[in-house]
Amino acid sequence: MTFHSLPGAQPLGLTVLASLAALLSMAGPGPVPAANPLLPGFNQVIDFKRATKADVKQATDVLISGTKTSLQAIYKVSATKRTFANTMLALDNLGDNIGTIAGPISILFNASPDSAIRNQAQKSIAVISKYGNELELDEQLYKAVKDYSKTKEAQALTGPRKKYLTETVQEYERNGFALTPEKRKELQAINDKIGDLSLVFGANIAKDQGFLLVSSADMKGLPDDYSKSRPKAGDASRIGLDGPAYSTFMKYAESDAMRKQLYTLYNNRAADKNLEVLKQLLVERQKKAQLLGFKTYAAYQTSSRMAKTPETVWAFETKLVDRVKQKSQQDLDELVAVKRTYLKNPAATTINPWESAFYNNLLMKDKYQLDAEKIKEYFEVNKVVDGLFQTTQALFALKFNEVKDPSVWHADARMFEVQRDGKLIGRFYLDLFPRDNKYTHAACFGVSSGKATAKGYQIPTAVLLCNFNAPTPGKPALMSHSQTVTFFHEFGHVMHNLLTTAELSSQSGTSVKRDFVEAPSQILENWAWNYDALKTFAKHYQTGEVLPKALYDKMWAARNVGSGIAASQQILYGTLDMTLHDKFDPNGTETTTDVMKRLQNQITPFAYLEGTNMQASFGHLTGYGAGYYGYMWSKVYAEDMFSVFEKNGIMDQKTGLRYRDMILARGGTDEEYNLVKNFLGREPNQEAFFKSLGL
Repeated sequence: MTFHSLPGAQPLGLTVLASLAALLSMAGPGPVPAANPLLPGFNQVIDFKRATKADVKQATDVLISGTKTSLQAIYKVSATKRTFANTMLALDNLGDNIGTIAGPISILFNASPDSAIRNQAQKSIAVISKYGNELELDEQLYKAVKDYSKTKEAQALTGPRKKYLTETVQEYERNGFALTPEKRKELQAINDKIGDLSLVFGANIAKDQGFLLVSSADMKGLPDDYSKSRPKAGDASRIGLDGPAYSTFMKYAESDAMRKQLYTLYNNRAADKNLEVLKQLLVERQKKAQLLGFKTYAAYQTSSRMAKTPETVWAFETKLVDRVKQKSQQDLDELVAVKRTYLKNPAATTINPWESAFYNNLLMKDKYQLDAEKIKEYFEVNKVVDGLFQTTQALFALKFNEVKDPSVWHADARMFEVQRDGKLIGRFYLDLFPRDNKYTHAACFGVSSGKATAKGYQIPTAVLLCNFNAPTPGKPALMSHSQTVTFFHEFGHVMHNLLTTAELSSQSGTSVKRDFVEAPSQILENWAWNYDALKTFAKHYQTGEVLPKALYDKMWAARNVGSGIAASQQILYGTLDMTLHDKFDPNGTETTTDVMKRLQNQITPFAYLEGTNMQASFGHLTGYGAGYYGYMWSKVYAEDMFSVFEKNGIMDQKTGLRYRDMILARGGTDEEYNLVKNFLGREPNQEAFFKSLGL
């Protein structure tokens, strides 16, 4: 979810499995009880509908025992007999097997309506995560890889296999093999704590059931279907804190007092518990970094990313702040002018954070003649799904087929098979609408990876969990244009997962450096903004009329309205994350709220509101610790690659196939910079990125 909408969105389903990230780059299943729906045979479908709490527990036990068996086989090869097949490939198989079992369990944790299943899935992920931490520090495994790296065969490796070996050794050494056995035990305990705290942080956000009760008078300005669909408590309407409920209220409610109250509630989700959890998490991360010989957790994290050092990231953020300042001031001036007119108060000079969406909506309506509710009428959810599918099928020469009566975790979920040249190459699921206890943003979760095996190529599977506007009685589900953009974005991750041709699971699909992983999703957003693509599916839900060119031209003219403010928000999230992990002492007197306040006042045009704690529900702080800058960083590459489509034609299949084969299919088989450079036929640059912000 790129937060065209919300700050806390997690782009990939790696959050919960954060501590497994290194591990997932490490396969060999043990015996599989045939009856367990979460343990299907090779390339068979997961039977989600039948899964029970007991199945989740059993699948976890099978994963652990199967991994132990595979480990023994790796251990017992003698140093002189080590080969790529019996060591590196065995390691890749082992990690793949863990991912293939943990993947579906993660979906049940994030989306099952059954609390017993969810609770067991949460416990299981904690167990798997701890076991992963153990494996990362497994002396015998490290020794096996190290022994293999000294063989003639290893030294003659080239290409993806060489990269896999080099990165595996580096990862082990970054993860503590330079330490004494006692220090490694200490590190493992820290890693376990980090895993537990990350899970609790995410679970607290999901469990927060905060709401605001609003009188009918205070519902003034809100769309009819929104008002009708709110649950009632006596005469009052109950406004929940899920994405669509919150953002619609902030955009349309005329009551400034109620918007302020809802903003305060929303920016305090889970604060009663998570401020302390976050502090502990930062303490443990700091301990981990210092134990490993890094000055800060940010230094540890960036050492294996494209950026390489925190200094590179700080320079990147500083340059962004400078480039964006002037544009965000222009954006603010536009909003202040709207506020003065609306309040008939020429003395108004500021915009409060709970006012920005409201006045931005008026600005769109009055100056740009854009009514978001009218635009929504052209984005009926099924039409958007069809349009997204047509676009990606045409660009990448694919065919999607919906599976009738799929076995899914909830009736809302749908399942599709992907074919290329008549051959099944992947599967994906869509679960689009909000419900209680479901993951609260929009994200792509990889469930199984592509991988070459003796039985043939393992078919990758991905799940999209979203929270778009649900249908209401008598009216289909209509999406805002920004939700449509988010949907295209997340589907970019799905394509990255499914179009992989990598030999190894560890290099398959989205297994790229974390500061590049958003590029293939960000590039796809551009098709949700292109009229040639839009006119194939943006049709009025009642009349079937195509989105009029005149209305589209207004949307385009307004595209960069507020782009400075939006960019400054993204810079704030990236800087908050980097500050907490690079320039903050969690044991000191300054609190995370002090940091939030200082940075918000410094970077964005909206003053911090006392008593709010947005960081408590900023879910990215777990999965993306010291990595949130990657959103803007990867956007530079995304826009640069998109410039090739702009030149050759946005629906040019030849360019689409080059992009599919040179970027998506390659995954992490080569350095990301090289992949982009080869696709562009030149060195990457930032011109297209700044142009996309209207700068």
